[in-house]
Amino acid sequence: MNPVINKRGDKFSIPGKYLLFALTIVSIALIVITLTTNLFSGVAGTVAGVFVVPFQKGISTAGSYVKDKAEYFADMSTLREENGVLRQQVEELKEENARLTQDKYELDNLRDLYELDKEYSSYSKTGARIIARDTGNWYSNFVIDKGTDDGLDIDMNIIAGGGLVGRITSIGPGWSKVTSVISDNISTSSMVLNTGDNLIVTGDLESYSEGVITFSKLQDDIDAVSIGDKVVTSNISDKYLPGILVGYITSIEADSNNLTKSGTLTPAVDFEHLDEVLVITSKKQVINSETPDD
Repeated sequence: MNPVINKRGDKFSIPGKYLLFALTIVSIALIVITLTTNLFSGVAGTVAGVFVVPFQKGISTAGSYVKDKAEYFADMSTLREENGVLRQQVEELKEENARLTQDKYELDNLRDLYELDKEYSSYSKTGARIIARDTGNWYSNFVIDKGTDDGLDIDMNIIAGGGLVGRITSIGPGWSKVTSVISDNISTSSMVLNTGDNLIVTGDLESYSEGVITFSKLQDDIDAVSIGDKVVTSNISDKYLPGILVGYITSIEADSNNLTKSGTLTPAVDFEHLDEVLVITSKKQVINSETPDD
């Protein structure tokens, strides 16, 4: 039997101890040659150039990629945290802005009421807040948060914004219902401030959808009344105190009888935006009236 090569079936194998011995001899020989000569320097350089250097470049590229990705994810984590903080700040700013807007709105309303209070300083007044209203786009009928317990009474006049809103038509201990001058078929005895000519202002919600209400029975033989003239409550009104601004004339036309005129006026009050009002606590004292208000 051959001590070096063993035949196993169709395969030949070298015993491990002989293979190890041969590899040891070859390694020692290569070491000696490498130390004593420069035979493999060129070969080693070539191998390094072909295999090692590209491998090192690959490792370096992979390292750079991993580093960049790590920095990217770190930046993304930081950005997410910063984004969360900024979102919170934005929400806080929105809330603060909403509060400031509401404060400004209320301040503007109070400023308007203050100016109105000075304008009608001859009348005693108390402030009230609207707490309910009828369905619809406008404050044609609404409820305020004061009533008989606060000294209020039926037919007390309500003002806001630029002038007349309406009057109290029903009341309870802590509430009052107000019917405004724009409500359908509500008539208000009025006059043109510049000329003193009397007329009847009538509420009309359909007309108010275009920003106006109607007037009629204006006697103006000399055409003294013109567009833009102020209309105020008249002295002969049995429900309203005199001199409260109702609105401004926007159109005039002669009636078919050629004796009177009719037209439209823009109310002095914005009946789409009402929150606080002033109640005039004194009432009109009337013994008899030929032109009652509704």
